[in-house]
Amino acid sequence: MPGKTFFAIAVLLLLTSATTATTFNVSVSFSNRESIIIHAYYHDHVVSSSENRKGKKTLPPGIAKNLQRGKPLPPGIAKQVLPTGLVDLLPPPPRGFERIEVAGRVLLVEIATRVIHDILEDAILR
Repeated sequence: MPGKTFFAIAVLLLLTSATTATTFNVSVSFSNRESIIIHAYYHDHVVSSSENRKGKKTLPPGIAKNLQRGKPLPPGIAKQVLPTGLVDLLPPPPRGFERIEVAGRVLLVEIATRVIHDILEDAILR
């Protein structure tokens, strides 16, 4: 009978993994709370021209066109980590994701695939 028990467990694991795989197809994006915190932070911390970092310059049109949800970050793109003060205000990003600045935008990016899941276009004021 141990063979039947093993078979039943194997079938159960296969069924569980099949249903689990479909549950991971979830849209990940900035929450309303995160969006409010990010906009408020940059409203209160206006970036002056002396603080303007390389990652906040405008992008060439071809690269800017590819900077959108569902597409991977273009190779060699200048990205910046968010300021420490802002990171301290935000809840941790979802597991396997990071928030970065690229060319005056705040992006939510999947670390493993580099796919962009959400973009706040107008968060960073100049």
